[in-house]
Parts: sequence; C-alpha cells; structure tokens
Amino acid sequence: MKASDTPVVVYVTYHGTPDDRFDRDYYISGHLPLVMDAWGKYGLLSLQAFFPAVDRVGTVAICECVFRDEDAVEAAFGSPELAGVMDDLPRFTQLAPSRVRAVPV
Repeated sequence: MKASDTPVVVYVTYHGTPDDRFDRDYYISGHLPLVMDAWGKYGLLSLQAFFPAVDRVGTVAICECVFRDEDAVEAAFGSPELAGVMDDLPRFTQLAPSRVRAVPV
C-alpha cells in the first residue's frame, strides 16, 4: 500500500465559550449531511461529531472527517462545493473552524 492510499483524518474544530452560539442539532442533522453530500464524491468516507462533556472555554465541537487518501482531501477542499459548505456555517455558529490533519503514530 502506497502512502497516498492511506486514509487521511482531518479534524475540524470550533473553539469558543459556553456563551457562543453553536446549534448542535443543526450541525448533526443539517451541516454534516451537507458536507457528506458535497465531498463524498471526492473521497470523504465518514464524518463524526464530538462535543465536550462539560461546557467551558475551549473546544466547542470537533468533527472527524475520514478521507480515502491525500488526493481526496485536496480534491474536497479545492472543490467548487467548498463555498456551499462554508456558506452554511452561519446557520449553526459564528465561530470560525480550524482544520488539522492527523497522522498515525
């Protein structure tokens, strides 16, 4: 298996305070399906949302995005559908997302 054939995990995180608006219900039932519809054709294999057990300043939400390989990540984030995904953010939060790629240790 080539390194380019290895699944790639991208974590999208939102940082803020308990007072910041983050509509978890819409995020799960609206935004994540939109993302999967937009990027599944490019190699997005799965999405999973996580929320902190305790409300406090820091991480408000994390989304684990598993892509088929590095090419799939580049295709999705370079796709015309990126604008629609980003335009959906105000429906659930005003917080800016951060992305980080994870590699196995």
